Amino acid sequence: MNYGVLILSKVIEQNDPNALLRFNITAEDLPTEGERKALRYITEYAEKHGGQAPTAEMVANEVPDFQPDFNIEANYEYLAEKLRKQAALREFVDIAEKELPERFSQAQDNPEELFSWLTEKVESLKIRTNVRSSVGTDIKKDIDKFKAEYENRKAGESFRIWRSKFDFINRAMGGYVSSNVYVIYGKSGRGKSAIALEEAINCAMQGANVLIWSMEMGWYEVLVRLYVSISASIGVTKANLDGVDIEAGFNSRDVRQGKLSDEFEAGFMEFLDKMNELIPGNIIVRAVDDEDFGSRKLRDLKADILETKADVVLIDPFYYLDYEKNTSKTAGGDAAETSKKLRRLAGQTKTTVFALTQAEEGEGKDADSELKLPQRKDVKKTKALLEDAALLIAVDTNAEEGRGLIGLNKGRDGGEGQRAEIVYLPQFGVIKQLGGDEGSADQFDF
Repeated sequence: MNYGVLILSKVIEQNDPNALLRFNITAEDLPTEGERKALRYITEYAEKHGGQAPTAEMVANEVPDFQPDFNIEANYEYLAEKLRKQAALREFVDIAEKELPERFSQAQDNPEELFSWLTEKVESLKIRTNVRSSVGTDIKKDIDKFKAEYENRKAGESFRIWRSKFDFINRAMGGYVSSNVYVIYGKSGRGKSAIALEEAINCAMQGANVLIWSMEMGWYEVLVRLYVSISASIGVTKANLDGVDIEAGFNSRDVRQGKLSDEFEAGFMEFLDKMNELIPGNIIVRAVDDEDFGSRKLRDLKADILETKADVVLIDPFYYLDYEKNTSKTAGGDAAETSKKLRRLAGQTKTTVFALTQAEEGEGKDADSELKLPQRKDVKKTKALLEDAALLIAVDTNAEEGRGLIGLNKGRDGGEGQRAEIVYLPQFGVIKQLGGDEGSADQFDF
């Protein structure tokens, strides 16, 4: 059955050319030149005559190779859905006949590239078959929809708020809300990854499934940092800072090199065996040295989110993603398009996304020693993250002095300009706020 003829005929019969706009019917959806000519004629006529459709006789006169079929009982939505599905199938056949053979011959040594291309094409075709039944949400008609969403949120099923490890962020923002992107940034080697991992662990402690895309560090290094931090939270040992003993974790250098003393090694192995008891949620790490981590596009990230049922996602760093194509042909367009689609992905998957990026380096001899939070203008690699992020979290630390700063530089819900000082001893997994719920500034003489 030719659904293109049917939907055009219904438009003529019901004098409703706006239906073509409502259901986004385009020439690409129609299989024959006669139908495409009829579509153009109906559209142009409506534009010139106040939204009226031409009569059947007028169409027959202008487009003799279009044969209408009237008295159609099916509604527009049904016809549009069938039309879109037929068009998608035609396009798939066209791809299979014209593009797939050459792609297949070129992919003998790299089949992953072929599968990635084919997946992208199929996803595009699936999206093409979508037909909207209404525009947006009606404040009067969709009250039941609103009530259902309210009940879902009341039950914590529609969205989640994850508390930050740093109390000043919770006071300023109320925590991290799902479907949003939060950007953590700082200068190279100044603690942004360590801070992000602390937030990831804290979310897992609240029951979240956390997915980490680590595109700079290998999996063992990431797990060392995670385990050491978790061990610090239960205080397996003590670390001394300015004469004050504080609860700390295993020495990360010893764990990294496999050189724990016999006593600490036994304790560390026992600690690892209790991981299920220590973390209500879970953390899954995809790292730079994973053999199957060759493609880092957003569609790969989406697949991992769905596979792991992730609630929280950490991307470290954002600028190591395989960027989306720059359709605007402007400078920085690839990164901007990727940022925009990441924001959309967070909404589609209802995940809380932490994206890390770099800040511009300071200048002068004191740039590396003085603690100074980067500003909004210092966001490096992509300025688009400034616009797409719900919150910008600036970081600067000094591990030798055991201290650091965290500040909020842009908050969609307020909080801009707030900051807090932290204890920063990453070698022992100790990263916590001073003067908040986790510590008091009176203990230390900074």
